[in-house]
Amino acid sequence: MSSLTLAIIIVFCIGYFLIAIESVTKINKAAIALLMFVFCWTLFMINPSLYLPNAIGDQTATAVSEVLERHLGGTATTLFFLMGAMTIVELVDQNGGFNFVRNTMRTKSKKKLLWRIAFMTFFLSAILDNLTTSIVMIMILRKLVSERKDRIIYASLVIISANAGGAFSPIGDVTTIMLWNKGVISAPGIIREMLIPSIIAMVVPAFILSLSLKGYLTFKAEQDQVAQATELTSFQRKTIFFLGVGGLIFVPIFKSITHLPPFVGILLVLGLLWTVTEVFYAHLQGTEEKGAMQKRVSQMLTRIDMPTILFFLGILMAVSCLETIGVLTSLGNGLNQTFHGNYYLITGIIGVLSSIVDNVPLVAGCMGMYPIAETGAMAVDGIFWQLLAYCAGVGGSMLIIGSAAGVVVMGLEKISFGWYMRHISWIAFAGYILGIIYYWIEKSILAI
Repeated sequence: MSSLTLAIIIVFCIGYFLIAIESVTKINKAAIALLMFVFCWTLFMINPSLYLPNAIGDQTATAVSEVLERHLGGTATTLFFLMGAMTIVELVDQNGGFNFVRNTMRTKSKKKLLWRIAFMTFFLSAILDNLTTSIVMIMILRKLVSERKDRIIYASLVIISANAGGAFSPIGDVTTIMLWNKGVISAPGIIREMLIPSIIAMVVPAFILSLSLKGYLTFKAEQDQVAQATELTSFQRKTIFFLGVGGLIFVPIFKSITHLPPFVGILLVLGLLWTVTEVFYAHLQGTEEKGAMQKRVSQMLTRIDMPTILFFLGILMAVSCLETIGVLTSLGNGLNQTFHGNYYLITGIIGVLSSIVDNVPLVAGCMGMYPIAETGAMAVDGIFWQLLAYCAGVGGSMLIIGSAAGVVVMGLEKISFGWYMRHISWIAFAGYILGIIYYWIEKSILAI
């Protein structure tokens, strides 16, 4: 390993550590992530030809620009998806669309609410994706739980349930979509084999967390009223809800039909909702000064959580630098050599690593390292690929910045890295391991 590669790794580790102790330093994680991004790529530019054979002489700037633009393009698709999904959910929420969902889930029992949140998040994540589902569920939680100390426990379960729900669905997580598109897993195969392990990964943490919740929720007077006063009729609010949530469900269908990236589908839904709400509010000219204007998309776009967006940009681009210099590939090769033939250990460790660095480049590296075989663990729907889908998805729950769902919830509910690691990480790990053990029993002992 060259000294330059080591320097980039050290910068990444220092940045990661500072993000982890954000509650101590009081420095916003987005600022640290942006500095990580810039410093890693600045070090890379000291000798880019070490990593890019075509970066020589006059071709250096062109070669580096192509690599940066390729990674930035991939990162931008995630950012635009996130911005679109957040705006859609906020639009539905501000116009009273989630009121009847809130009323359906509402209960004074803390434990009953926990199980309702867990299962709704789990199955909704399989239909939508873990990122969008997390945003939706946090918005609903804000209407149901006023006490912050209780809400962050529910929010942590949202992260775990969303990641578990995405792991058994071919459209539930970015990594399963990648594996599905690559052809190494099939939709019926991953659902059939990974449904029960994913349920275990959700139920076990939910049960442990339920032990810490006692008593009943208290509702404030304003919580008994309609969540958001709105000038729209009941029909118009329901129209916005079904267009918003139905549109989010339609995004993976749109992707499968057009083969365009998911963010294009999100922007389609946003554009449609924007148009419909503009038509609705066009008839309310006299009430614009009273708040109607604040519920239009043009105003909501100004309230997007930019620190979370910039954190995504910084962390994903910093990880892309590690990918470019070959660190992730070397790590995968090292795992393969050390634990040759033991796919449970290899994928299990990859899952733990996915809670530290982004699971997308890890899975991409694995797809490049391991060839598809005709038979055995590396065949289509083989043990390795199914475990990889499970471990890369569920493993991200062990740290709050280990998944897109975690980062979004972290930003929305201001949960600190340290609190999550102390109180939730071991719980998520318990569900993760028990899911793998069940899969091993199923394949090795029961030979199903």
